[in-house]
Amino acid sequence: QVQLVESGGELVQPGGSLRLSCVASGVTFSNSVMLWYRQAPGKEREWVGTIGADGDLANYADSVKGRFTMSRDNGKNSFDLQMKNLNPAATAVSFCRALSPDVWGQGPPVPVSS
Repeated sequence: QVQLVESGGELVQPGGSLRLSCVASGVTFSNSVMLWYRQAPGKEREWVGTIGADGDLANYADSVKGRFTMSRDNGKNSFDLQMKNLNPAATAVSFCRALSPDVWGQGPPVPVSS
């Protein structure tokens, strides 16, 4: 079964940091562009960033630039999102996604305490 499984979602304090991991199984994603999205309660899912297959190229949404960093370890079939300076308005479910094949993770919620 091809799937992406996220982990690392936990309660953080305002201004805190959190690292989410996305691990692929059932297929190797080393040649795939990977993406992160976030969806706050009651809002549309929004794109956070994209990282190339070799990890050298990455693009971020303006809202997270300078605070979020993506990385990947193709040998472990994993893909991480480091988030810094989180605020209560940032409570959201984060989803990882691979393009080849097109697979979405289910997303761990990242609550930020107020």
